[in-house]
Amino acid sequence: MTLAVSVYADRDAVRSQIREDVTAAGLSVRECGGVAGLLEGDPRPLGEVVLLDCPQVSGAALAALSRLDERVARSGAHLVISTSVDGLEDVFGCCDTSNPQILVNPTRAERVIALGRVLARVPNLRLRELSDEDRLSLLRLTEQVGQIAERLEKLGDREARSGESGAFRFESPAPKYSGPEEEGKGQEGDRLVRATRPALPDPRLVRRIIRQRQLRARFFDGDLFADPAWDMLLDLTAARVEHTRVSVTSLCIASGVPPTTALRWISQMTDAGLLERVEDETDRRRAFITLTEKSVDAMSRYFAELGKAAAQMV
Repeated sequence: MTLAVSVYADRDAVRSQIREDVTAAGLSVRECGGVAGLLEGDPRPLGEVVLLDCPQVSGAALAALSRLDERVARSGAHLVISTSVDGLEDVFGCCDTSNPQILVNPTRAERVIALGRVLARVPNLRLRELSDEDRLSLLRLTEQVGQIAERLEKLGDREARSGESGAFRFESPAPKYSGPEEEGKGQEGDRLVRATRPALPDPRLVRRIIRQRQLRARFFDGDLFADPAWDMLLDLTAARVEHTRVSVTSLCIASGVPPTTALRWISQMTDAGLLERVEDETDRRRAFITLTEKSVDAMSRYFAELGKAAAQMV
């Protein structure tokens, strides 16, 4: 089985690199041209894999992205988009149905890794003998995906022990703590709070925890403490209480890892039911990330379990 690949890139050097890598993998190039080609004439059949480079998002590029997103979703193709930090919000906002891989300022090796992730999902696909460089890229891919799978598997193990389904484990919070909004109520109020979801913590507490976590990078290698999933959950928890919306760019920054890595985590956490995408009602080209209600429950109960001692940190 040989997959056909469509390549769209306005930068000549990038387009040539992508074509070389696709050909080296033993895949066929169905179309290779500029982004504007997506809007010209009648739509041509897409390949099973579509690689798009769009570092700067103009009005025409937005139209092309929206059209491509719908076509990829209908055809079941795999879409990989490379963009810049400045273009990330527009790209993310336009692509709400095709579930693409989004790469931010990727190197050539990172593009190969993204292509490898697509090929890994296709059964009975034979590739040409890999060069040492390509093999190293795919090993890096395997390591990264393995780390994600391992963390999600740990969540699953905890679910099995607790009898819960999904990436969550709910337990009753300690009776002595009922959240800052309920502090000072009598026993009757305490019983009512324990029967419902505890209040989310004071956002100042969450922001302080985030600052303390970030402080470690001043004295140690930040990679030692990389935990993007937890850092994003903390940031979104504080934003929820502050009634502010979090853009995908802001969440990538909060994760403490490179944007491309953060986007993979966002995708995995969305699939796991931890996060959800919310469209901007006033601008369909924008989208935000928020906690799901189950995540809100989990974070509420986590901070409730910490007890009043945590609240005294504020």
